[in-house]
Amino acid sequence: MIETKDLKKNFNDLQVLKGISETIYKGEVVCIIGPSGGGKSTLLRCLNFLETPDEGEIFIDGRPLAASASKDEARIRENRLHFGLVFQNFNLFPQYTALENVMLAPSLLKKDAPKNLEAQAKALLDQVGLSSKLNNYPHQLSGGQQQRVAIARALALSPQVLCFDEPTSALDPELTGEVLRV
Repeated sequence: MIETKDLKKNFNDLQVLKGISETIYKGEVVCIIGPSGGGKSTLLRCLNFLETPDEGEIFIDGRPLAASASKDEARIRENRLHFGLVFQNFNLFPQYTALENVMLAPSLLKKDAPKNLEAQAKALLDQVGLSSKLNNYPHQLSGGQQQRVAIARALALSPQVLCFDEPTSALDPELTGEVLRV
């Protein structure tokens, strides 16, 4: 499903990714464990092209993703469609309801008719246990609820790969259990 070959990323003189080569098969669940500042988030950001790798290759289902497309916004957006990324700090848009947050990306990409996108978003929010919170804004939701909206939002584009960047680190134990059950 995912293959990286000799992925490298530097920030000035700091070498963060030092030649990551890994093969992850469809259906596998993989955890990246390491110290703070060890490059875990950078690796996920490179896979999703939020950061551009300095060297190396990324393949999805055997197809290369163009790291050299770092200046081509259309190509970057196309590459990102393979990945859903859930951040540790949720990154919900505060001016949108839970439903609108989940619908935003598919709407912008004109993935389907608005009526169908709304039905899909409602189904995803129901799947994560938030059907009663569709019209709530992020500030009206607990941390665990916000993270579940973020998970539904990541699923809304039907990505091939779903990445979680410390999705429970900002949550208390009860909310952590809530997110992990989802």
